Amino acid sequence: MNNSRSEPSIENIYTLDGRVPLEKAIPFGLQHVLAMFVSNVVPIVIVAASGKLDQTTTTAILQNCMFIAGIATLIQLFPIWKIGSGLPVVMGVSFTFVAILSYISATYGYAYVMGAVLIGGLIEGSLGLLAKYWKRFVSPVVSASVVLAIGFSLLGVGARSFGGGYVEDFGSAQNMLLGTITLVSLLLFQIFAKGFYKQLAILFGLVVGYIVALFMGAVDFSAFHNIAIFDLPKFSPVMPKFNVGAIISVTLVFLVSATETIGDTTACCIMGIGREPSTKEISGSLACDGYASSLASVFGVLPVTSFSQNVGLVAMTKVVNRFTIATGGLALVLAGLFPPIGAFFNTLPQPVLGGCTVIMFGQIIISGIGMLQRAGLNQRNSLIAALALSIGLGFTTLPGLFNIFPQLMAEELANNCVAIVFIISLVLDLILPKNMEVARHTSNN
Repeated sequence: MNNSRSEPSIENIYTLDGRVPLEKAIPFGLQHVLAMFVSNVVPIVIVAASGKLDQTTTTAILQNCMFIAGIATLIQLFPIWKIGSGLPVVMGVSFTFVAILSYISATYGYAYVMGAVLIGGLIEGSLGLLAKYWKRFVSPVVSASVVLAIGFSLLGVGARSFGGGYVEDFGSAQNMLLGTITLVSLLLFQIFAKGFYKQLAILFGLVVGYIVALFMGAVDFSAFHNIAIFDLPKFSPVMPKFNVGAIISVTLVFLVSATETIGDTTACCIMGIGREPSTKEISGSLACDGYASSLASVFGVLPVTSFSQNVGLVAMTKVVNRFTIATGGLALVLAGLFPPIGAFFNTLPQPVLGGCTVIMFGQIIISGIGMLQRAGLNQRNSLIAALALSIGLGFTTLPGLFNIFPQLMAEELANNCVAIVFIISLVLDLILPKNMEVARHTSNN
């Protein structure tokens, strides 16, 4: 047995299964929670508002979403049967579904959202268990293109947070100053900290930014008003109802989400562990995505999926220890049981979060470039990646290009560059000759 891994050691944060002292593990785990907390609740707020849910029900669902995200993260880290990857993947409520679920919520009602998520999750989870039969069609160049698309698609999210989020004073001097102070603090810590402490740069930036925000009066404590100390998650705050059209539409988006999960899992494994994920790990990751989303629906929560923000954090820190990241998952569970914990995390100002995420999202792009290099920058792969990214990223900047499609499809295409990149790269990879360089050389002769 490897004694270095059997004895608790801070150095084991860089190993998947090494033991880490609890007091050392907690700060690294909390980084993952802080990096994703605000983004975890925003999709629910948007979709609940579309369905005109009352404040009491929305509050209960927001509490439930912390609990479910924590449970899903723990299952992802420590698989149950074939569900879960066993990799350092953090789960949270997905933005991918916001457009379609807002439409369904406004048109049919929030109950039909839950019904569609319940069925769609079961379908994705079952497809995940069958990944060994179709995973071979997702080649390295396709995975690299998807990871690049994820990184590029998140740049706007980071910039939006940096400027203050969806607020009237977006881009104000205060917001920009707060984001800049957070980013500079992070960079200085990364430069001057020694040893493994460098990997706490995100947490340091968040703490410094939060303290500065307190002095600026930029922290909103209204979430603490009339809040219970302890409260169990509410089962079925909204009973699911079923509509065939809604189910079909949401299931298609689950397939889009699956491509992101494959990209996130691949990037997390390559950047953190230095190897490609196995088919079993991809299968478990997708199964967890789907079945955890179905579980989420019976608690009124939107679909949960792998969080790209945390993939960027793994890329920066190389911290992959499952026990360490599980402390973050446990913090999410506690946030769902003790509302004041969730309320505290929810006071994190958007510019502070943006000051950290801008560099994390950039790390995902750099990792995608590395994956593309490993796939081989030959003529064929370069053509696949170039065309997929040009169409996926370019066309989605002009949503009107998709007006010829039905409304639901047009909205999904316009808001999901990752899906377009996946489809284009997959189709090209299947139809282009495998020996393009050889064929060109022969024709020249």
